[in-house]
Amino acid sequence: MVSTEAEVATANASRYLQQLSKHWSHKFVVTFDETKSTIIFAEDRKAELTAAPDRLRIRLRVPDEETRDRMRRVLEEHLNRFAFREALEYRWT
Repeated sequence: MVSTEAEVATANASRYLQQLSKHWSHKFVVTFDETKSTIIFAEDRKAELTAAPDRLRIRLRVPDEETRDRMRRVLEEHLNRFAFREALEYRWT
C-alpha cells in the first residue's frame, strides 16, 4: 500500500469536503460529517479528508504509485470544480 497526504489552504474546507462526499456517495461508500470524510473507492483505494478552519487535509491510501498519481489528479480535478472561485494549491507528501 502507498499512502500520500496533502494540505490545501482554504477557508471553505468543510464546504468542499461535504460537496465532494455527497458527489461521490452515489457511486462509492462514503461516510462524512462537517469535518471528516472517508471515501472508499475500492477495497484497496480510500481517501480520508479532514476540514479545519483554514485548510483541508487529504490522505490517500492506494495499492501503487500509478494509482496514487491518478487518484491525486482525480481528487484535485473534482475539488477544483467545487472551488472555482479560488485557486487551490495541493502540497502532496
